Amino acid sequence: MSLYYVNDEHPWTELGDGIRRKIVGHTPQLMSVLVQFDRGAIGTPHAHEVHDQIAYVVSGSFEATVGGIKRVLRAGDAFIAAHGTEHGVIALEAGSTLLDQFSPRREDYL
Repeated sequence: MSLYYVNDEHPWTELGDGIRRKIVGHTPQLMSVLVQFDRGAIGTPHAHEVHDQIAYVVSGSFEATVGGIKRVLRAGDAFIAAHGTEHGVIALEAGSTLLDQFSPRREDYL
């Protein structure tokens, strides 16, 4: 991974079901990933065994459920899901984008 991330040099990786991602950068202890959703796309509820996650809303809005608690999040908001905490989202607008931070990095994304 380069010391700099230039957005235009990195295409989106299509994940299916209206979701795509770009890896912004990573070290063994930390990873940043942009995840963009079509309106109505679902980030299926799940929990990570070892990864802590902070998801910052870059644009758009989401209905987020973290630890069983639902909230609508808009640009500038975030959620925190420590490992073992179930979390998921539904995009409320086209192009809604999260900046996901993981610790440690997600080896399965590489």
